[in-house]
Amino acid sequence: MIASNKKDDKVEYEILGEVAKEIYKDPYRISVLVETTKEYVEKIINIKSLNIDSLIKEIDREIRKNPRYITKINIRHLKKFLVSSENTDKETHLLQLRIIEYFKNELRYYNGRKEKRKRLRRR
Repeated sequence: MIASNKKDDKVEYEILGEVAKEIYKDPYRISVLVETTKEYVEKIINIKSLNIDSLIKEIDREIRKNPRYITKINIRHLKKFLVSSENTDKETHLLQLRIIEYFKNELRYYNGRKEKRKRLRRR
């Protein structure tokens, strides 16, 4: 969400810090999440060695390898970044909405698979 904004915005990193504190209680893990995110954003915006599409594909691959990662995706957290992007261009806002929709679909897909496995185990 931060990288889709095409600019390095301190407000978004403040939001990221707040979200990280909601996810983790350990200051070290909070710091790792924030710093790792900054590195990815740097690669996408400034270095151009990565783009949004390839990052989302990489996230998808990681989720497929480690389905428990899906539990870390929280749409409410992602929407917090939309608030800070209200003053951005429409293209960026639409991209962020599409990213949120993509993750909503991923959540539905993986939660549906989990429910199906539960039903099969009950038989």
